[in-house]
Amino acid sequence: MAGLPIDGELRIVGRSAVLRPRDSMALARWLKPPAGPHPWPDVVKGTTLDRFNRDASSVALTLVEPVVVEVSADTAWSGQAFRHALRFLRVRPELPPDGVEAPGNLAGG
Repeated sequence: MAGLPIDGELRIVGRSAVLRPRDSMALARWLKPPAGPHPWPDVVKGTTLDRFNRDASSVALTLVEPVVVEVSADTAWSGQAFRHALRFLRVRPELPPDGVEAPGNLAGG
């Protein structure tokens, strides 16, 4: 799941394509349980992951402490989410999650 700070809250804005094994290992070392309350629910509607499948079942999330990652994204935006899956590029541990800003065309929108 991918999130961006929009209107003062960390919102789910998309999902990644399936990670390659080496990317999965690179990301896994930075994932840890949340230190406190998480801004996302434990379960999301199936349409959060696949908005074109109205019959998609709810999906349980494994909540983790937010970590900044660099992704490649199509600029197509649909409603409140990226239209297409994001492609993981690399973890950016030097960037604090609370220092990330949504692109101007997405913030507040």
